[in-house]
Amino acid sequence: MQIRCDTHAHTVASTHAYSTVHDYWAAAKQKGIDLFAITDHAPTMPDGPHWWHFGNMKVLPRMVDGIAMLRGVEANILPDCSGTDIPENLKPFLDIAIASFHEPVIPPSDCATHTRAAIAAISSGCIQILGHPGNPNFPLDYEEVVRAARDHNVAIEINNSSFMHSRAGSEPNCLKLMELVDRLDWKVVFASDAHSAFSLGEVDTCIAKAEKIGFPSSRVLSTSPGRLLQFLAEHDKPVVAELPELAADFR
Repeated sequence: MQIRCDTHAHTVASTHAYSTVHDYWAAAKQKGIDLFAITDHAPTMPDGPHWWHFGNMKVLPRMVDGIAMLRGVEANILPDCSGTDIPENLKPFLDIAIASFHEPVIPPSDCATHTRAAIAAISSGCIQILGHPGNPNFPLDYEEVVRAARDHNVAIEINNSSFMHSRAGSEPNCLKLMELVDRLDWKVVFASDAHSAFSLGEVDTCIAKAEKIGFPSSRVLSTSPGRLLQFLAEHDKPVVAELPELAADFR
């Protein structure tokens, strides 16, 4: 399985990350990544930039050296089933939006509370990806969440960092999520959650775990730019029309 897109990466705008946008383009060229998303933390996180950061990403080019960048955000799942912290007026500026649980924003509680909050984010119409849902600090009714994601056309993220050094204890949950996604006929992205350009596209552990349980590559949207952009077209994202060659690339 080859992963040619990475949908989750942070720059120095998230102050616990260490690379610039320029660093990511250089790394993508070196690693054979055709499309990546910059998804810095939304401002509700203590290290997130101001909302102006996300609206002003329009000053960045769409492509450098044939490699495309999506303008994105890693938003926060909010308490009290209030969805995400993405303001309505920002949605037109975003090519892609992830929503994740983060402890500084929503204190860990119980499975039922987390599940309701996750489904509120999924059904908000603001996001395309549910970020690192295998986090053991936020147990979920995984079947209910995957069904909601499928019903609202939101992909489930399998996060390489969760296997390696973040959110210890995520592995059994991530494997369960892949098994449910396969059984319930849904889709995932494999993403690095890079906090340094050195990690861009590093999803080898996701691939190895998927192959071990027989998870089919046909369910992975990040295998080609065409598959990922087709998915974003289903969310009426105009970026697809701006990248016609990549949108046609389903290799």
